[in-house]
Amino acid sequence: MTNTNSNTVVPMTLSTAPAPAHLPESMMASVKLLPKNERLILFTRHSLRERSDGNGFASYQLPLTPKGRVLARAWGRWLADNLPYCMDVDSISSPIQRCIDTARLMQEGAGINRDISHQSLLVEPGSLVTDSTKASHIFKEIGALNFINRFLIGDLEGTKSAHQGGLDILSLFYQHQPEHGHLCLAVSHDTLLSAFLAVMMQVEEIGWNDWPKMMEGVFLWFDDAPLVEAYAHFIWRGQTYSRPVMDLMAKGQNTGDI
Repeated sequence: MTNTNSNTVVPMTLSTAPAPAHLPESMMASVKLLPKNERLILFTRHSLRERSDGNGFASYQLPLTPKGRVLARAWGRWLADNLPYCMDVDSISSPIQRCIDTARLMQEGAGINRDISHQSLLVEPGSLVTDSTKASHIFKEIGALNFINRFLIGDLEGTKSAHQGGLDILSLFYQHQPEHGHLCLAVSHDTLLSAFLAVMMQVEEIGWNDWPKMMEGVFLWFDDAPLVEAYAHFIWRGQTYSRPVMDLMAKGQNTGDI
């Protein structure tokens, strides 16, 4: 993985319009670094929801709060009004209602009404698991952060290798790239986003400070090349990174996962 800077990615000139209330500060730092005319994907955690239990486990039934609904709509409006990217494309989402609602409200804010494709890979623990019964039991027993850290070092029953989980999400995004100059929404959960970022940044342990906030996301795009030859470029918390997809594929070949 490489960490790039403004010498390799030419940022756009953006409006100085204020950010929506309750939007994580990192998102405004990230949009300032967005390149021009790419096939952009915003992989985001859903908007503000009702509180989970003390172990970080959030029931699938927990809905967005009223503030969360306002934030999702306002963020969609801000993106449509201030980025030179068209959002009039289909979205993809976890099939959990708070994620679907986030995508729908962001579309409404952007003034569009497009299909929202429900993707099982985006539901937690989704793309990380091979045996959902085993993995879900462990998830509830040890909590979200411990689950992700054990996943990253390959110490969990019923889960994929970390690089395979990351590659599966990358492949999903590659298949749903919009046209140049367009932005596709991909709405998911904190566990998926945190695991994906850790894999892409090649770290084997994260803490709560690394954990994605509600309505926090990563902007991502690929080179115009076959997946095996492409670099995945992404912006997270005001930093731009690049990683060759072949890195993940090679690790899978070495371990027999691919």
